[in-house]
Amino acid sequence: MVEKALDEIKRGAVEIIDSDKIRDLVEKFYSDGSRFRVKAGFDPTGADLHLGHTVLLQKLRVFQKHGAIVQLLIGDFTASIGDPTGKSETRKVLDREIILKNAQTYQEQVFKILDRDKTEVVYNSKWLDALGASGIIALSRLFNVARMLERDDFEKRYRAGQSISISEFLYPLLQGYDSVELKSDIEIGGTDQKFNLLMGRHLQKAYGLSQQAILMMPILEGLDGVQKMSKSLNNYIGITEEPKDIYAKVMSISDELMWRYYEILSDSTLDEIEQMREDVANGILHPKKVKERLALELTARFYNKEFANIARREFDNVFKSNRLPSDIEEFEAEDGVWICRALVDSGLEPSTSQARRDIKQGAVRVNQEKIFDDKLNLNSGDYILQVGKRKFAKLKVK
Repeated sequence: MVEKALDEIKRGAVEIIDSDKIRDLVEKFYSDGSRFRVKAGFDPTGADLHLGHTVLLQKLRVFQKHGAIVQLLIGDFTASIGDPTGKSETRKVLDREIILKNAQTYQEQVFKILDRDKTEVVYNSKWLDALGASGIIALSRLFNVARMLERDDFEKRYRAGQSISISEFLYPLLQGYDSVELKSDIEIGGTDQKFNLLMGRHLQKAYGLSQQAILMMPILEGLDGVQKMSKSLNNYIGITEEPKDIYAKVMSISDELMWRYYEILSDSTLDEIEQMREDVANGILHPKKVKERLALELTARFYNKEFANIARREFDNVFKSNRLPSDIEEFEAEDGVWICRALVDSGLEPSTSQARRDIKQGAVRVNQEKIFDDKLNLNSGDYILQVGKRKFAKLKVK
């Protein structure tokens, strides 16, 4: 049982530091029921979670199966500084009210995956507010500037003569101090968080505590299969999106990216995934069928099987039978409205310039016919506007 648990825990991980400690904790749980603490920190800098965030949440759920109490750390204090990881400039300070609002939204979403009874939600402002100036100065003595500048993003900015604020030096120290306060046994994070995760080990040792083990998960690529999943890049799948949108977006990923999503996100076993790979390679199974299975699983995870099956039928109607969706939103416009303005006002395009580009590329349809005239005006009547394969709107022109 322990070996099976460890295989589940290690699955998809890029790097593990002190795997022996993880083994000891899991073995102790299965021998005498002793639970252990696994920490994961989330700075509530945005309101919604996407599949990229769930990579860690899925791993936390696996730990919960095998004895862990998850310390879900909401970085309401550290979010006000901003994690410098991967940033080429100092981040803007977020308003406290926005941070707390985002934190509440995070909690509502994470329990779509995590077991509430095995989760402790903690806010780091509880101890970092109390730390005070003298405490922060004492903490800063435990790490030197030379080592801080070894951090990749700091080193690049320093060599380029770009600004690095003192508060950014404090960020990894404060995140590390969270592990001291929580006495975490294990911390998990993305590969981009390695410096911050190691800081937790360093500070726990400095405070005379047992050092946490570290498990690092890969960064999930977005729908483009290249860049990190991100709302700002519009290559994300949000876990609060409509079921039909989650399903359709999963179906839009490439066959190659599909296997990566299976390994990192799916509950299918590695043996099951390998068998599907072999069946696809041998022509026994069509990749679209495999992708449908993944789309159903992920949609059901955030809703239920019934909603997932409805989403599948809707997708099949639109993409296989070439029918229109059943729930197209309706808009109104004045006689003679410019097509680009209509596309923006109906929420199908972010700007008229993008609308022009999509029209010229043949990505826009009016009443299911492609248009290429970006100067088109729509006269009185009813229209179905479409951009790409998934975005529709009904327009009534008066």
